[in-house]
Amino acid sequence: MITRDQLVHACDARLRPERFKDYTVNGLQVAGRDQVGKVMSGVTACQALLDEAVAWGADLILVHHGYFWKNEPVEITGMKRRRLATLLANDISLLAYHLPLDAHPELGNNARLAAELDFRVQRCIDGELGDGLVWLGTPPMGLDSAGLGRHLAQRLGREPLVILGHEREIKQVAWCTGGAQDMIGLAADAGADAFVSGEISERTTHLARELGISYFAAGHHATERYGAKALGEWLADEFAVEHRFVDIDNPA
Repeated sequence: MITRDQLVHACDARLRPERFKDYTVNGLQVAGRDQVGKVMSGVTACQALLDEAVAWGADLILVHHGYFWKNEPVEITGMKRRRLATLLANDISLLAYHLPLDAHPELGNNARLAAELDFRVQRCIDGELGDGLVWLGTPPMGLDSAGLGRHLAQRLGREPLVILGHEREIKQVAWCTGGAQDMIGLAADAGADAFVSGEISERTTHLARELGISYFAAGHHATERYGAKALGEWLADEFAVEHRFVDIDNPA
């Protein structure tokens, strides 16, 4: 076992959340018991994940999407009350990392998505929210936009929404997991032929066509299933805690 505070300190030291201008609290969000022997990880701290953690006897839940987002209502009522009551009644800690877990060069969502898709990483593109959020590299050779769409569907188990920006071969691809569709301009400026993220907005279609870059909305959840799992596996290796990743399906 490891103490809760030691585990949180180790994660903070590895992910360095102070480097990011984020929309939420990174790190320990809810304090549970002092000792941690079982860690459950997942993408989002939804009620279904909390219930799985209670049934398994987890001491700590590790997620990418936690609570306390900027501009959300502050009242502890309804769904928020039920979620917090579940954690507090069962003395379970909640540990969440948002942008720091997207950007980490080894354990992050972008890094793990690249490995899943066989993208060869070239460099990261700096942005105003923090470094390492948009990555640039090369896809498997010989893919046009349709071929990259098929590749994403095969590897992620979900058909992406594809907006064609051109008909040429994709020699460079940029990516940022989750809801990063508005970073398409950064990707185009960096010379990418394609940009892969999770979601799409109405404006994204016009941006892709007018910037001449193909856009792939591959799913917010589908692109971010990997970081929390990788961080949990690292904790298991480093501190001999028991780890279990639970994927609560989400089509968005």
